[in-house]
Amino acid sequence: MGSATKFWLLVGLVVGVPLGTGLALFAYADGLSYLSANPNACANCHVMQPNLAAWQASSHRNIAACNDCHTSGGLLNRYAQKAENGFHHSLAFTTGNFSEPIRIKQASLMVVLENCKTCHQPLLEASRFGHPGLGEKNCLHCHKQTGHRN
Repeated sequence: MGSATKFWLLVGLVVGVPLGTGLALFAYADGLSYLSANPNACANCHVMQPNLAAWQASSHRNIAACNDCHTSGGLLNRYAQKAENGFHHSLAFTTGNFSEPIRIKQASLMVVLENCKTCHQPLLEASRFGHPGLGEKNCLHCHKQTGHRN
């Protein structure tokens, strides 16, 4: 076997095996569904079923879907956030390294809180209370069950 053949065999193994495995897992996990805005895609993993069911029973069901609260910015930024979250979710679910119920990471929480403020800004401005003096508290301190439980 010549050196060029050995080289391409090595490249095929180093690139082909991980790429093939990744594509097979992507297909198995219905990865294309995550490119949609369909909330059912968020529940492809069994651990997310309670979150989907709770959202379906919430007051936000008719006005905001998963992407509306859990991603922000323009189209590219939203897909970058979905890709990052998807990577972390798939790693956690594949390795079993997650708690149930799942917990939101700090960076994702900040996105959700900013989206709360963006959507509810007119209400906050019109409120005679205006939510002054919250200090370390945030919207979810009092409204924890709003998006997923109502």
